[in-house]
Amino acid sequence: MRTRLLPLLIVLMAAVLLALGVPLAVSKAKAQQQKVVVDRIDDTARFAALAQFVTDRPTGSRQTVPDERLETLSRELASYYEVYGIRAGVFYRSGTPMANAPADWSLPAAGEVREAFGEALLSRRSHDPQQVWPWQRDWLVVASPVIRDGDVVAVVVTDSPTGQMRSRILHGWLVIGAGEIAAMLLAVGAALRLTGWVLRPVRVLDATTHDIATGRLKSRVAPSGGPPELRRLARSFNEMADHVEDVLEQQRAFVADASHQLRNPLAALLLRIELLALELPEGNEEIASVRTEGKRLAQVLDDLLDLALAEHAEADLRLIDVGELAAERVAAWAPAAEAKGVRLTGDCPATTAWADPVALSSALDAVIDNAVKFTPGGKCVEVRVSGSGATSAVVVRDHGPGLTDEELARVGDRFWRSGRHQNVKGSGLGLSISRALLAAGGGSISYEHHHSEEPRGLKVTVRVPRSGPERA
Repeated sequence: MRTRLLPLLIVLMAAVLLALGVPLAVSKAKAQQQKVVVDRIDDTARFAALAQFVTDRPTGSRQTVPDERLETLSRELASYYEVYGIRAGVFYRSGTPMANAPADWSLPAAGEVREAFGEALLSRRSHDPQQVWPWQRDWLVVASPVIRDGDVVAVVVTDSPTGQMRSRILHGWLVIGAGEIAAMLLAVGAALRLTGWVLRPVRVLDATTHDIATGRLKSRVAPSGGPPELRRLARSFNEMADHVEDVLEQQRAFVADASHQLRNPLAALLLRIELLALELPEGNEEIASVRTEGKRLAQVLDDLLDLALAEHAEADLRLIDVGELAAERVAAWAPAAEAKGVRLTGDCPATTAWADPVALSSALDAVIDNAVKFTPGGKCVEVRVSGSGATSAVVVRDHGPGLTDEELARVGDRFWRSGRHQNVKGSGLGLSISRALLAAGGGSISYEHHHSEEPRGLKVTVRVPRSGPERA
């Protein structure tokens, strides 16, 4: 969840910072240019004041008498150009220069300078030139009219290089960018802390839910801070888990107590059946059937008690050699298989895993018992041990009649038995007990078809983890 929530927060914060930073950068650029424009307007106003009293040159004549005011204006323009590198000139309405610096600079026929000159002829001073950006190499043109007796007699034009101004704008942008980056880093840090604070209870709740789902019913959500709503959710979850555990404990206790309480009356009933059988002729089919059903009922009660204990027992996990344990179970079941004419083989290399030895032995006994029970004489049952990845596996393959797809989906359910196997001894609880015992230690049991040859048979895989149990 954090990987989905954090990018969303970062994108939103980046959008906010951009929404604030871009207008600030534009405002910074405009402020720098406005400052330059104001300076140039002051300069042109000063030059216009000097040019205002320069004697007009007669049209078509060549003036040879020196004009002191014109010489002063020319010196000022030349000094201005030398110091600042800004081209400046005073031009008559016709466009001919009154004084200019450098001497070879003149009004172009078109362009921004000509447009500023034409605007000044209309007695309007330049006040809002086009914005110059750092990536451009434009010149900044400012023009002011020279007014005498209410008429515009000339125009002062300055054409300024923008290198320094663009450098200042760029420097300001770098400062803004650095501030934006610092703010973004702070925002990311705050987002990390915020998401960690909000999601920490969720992670704890998720881990506890997983623990309860895998059989560790004692797990509870520890106080871990976070928003009040999530703390309240954690308390509610703990209350719910306590209630569920109580209900399951009551169910287990009921099954165990019922199984235990029924065993004594059933034992007395079986004893009376045996006594009654002594009074009847030997080989009576009815009494034999009653005796068989009574023993089957006693086996069901024993299995129910085992299942109730298995579902709520704490696993005693140890690092064991699965191959050695499987080999022991194969050797233990070999006589029973041989008596039925079934060949039981084992390929059990050494491989270690974490499991409850008693639970794993019981599960293997139930699986091998079923395999031998349903495999016809002359066939074989194969037991193979392998260890790879995160689990060690014991695979038991038989060559019995197998199960249909519908039956395969139900195998391992409590009291379920195939309709074709109702006459085979069993209660239908052995595999359920095995699954409960394995689940308590993080193991599992799965079933699938064995397609190697006909009949299809059944392949049962028992898996136990190779990694150690989780520690708090």
